[in-house]
Amino acid sequence: MAIVHANAQTFPQEVLQSSETVLVDFWAAWCGPCKMLAPILEELDGVAPCKIVKVDVDENRALALQYAVASIPTLLVFRNGQLVNRSVGLISREDVLKLVQA
Repeated sequence: MAIVHANAQTFPQEVLQSSETVLVDFWAAWCGPCKMLAPILEELDGVAPCKIVKVDVDENRALALQYAVASIPTLLVFRNGQLVNRSVGLISREDVLKLVQA
């Protein structure tokens, strides 16, 4: 499964209407910790029990505001269209897995 890049138009279909657990990474190209998190998410793609979706906050400010993303990277976990977990800042591979499984 490939990491999906979503925007305001595709977010409902990719995240809210998904039947699987979805991990959403709110990030930006200029963000150092986001660049450090990216290879962790790429490594987990297809391994973690979830779909991984990335949202660029610079291109999707309204979406970031809607989910109260004040700092990046912010990881949000959705199940059946509902926000069930959140993490702010760079976290380890193990912590990403714990976040998704919690």
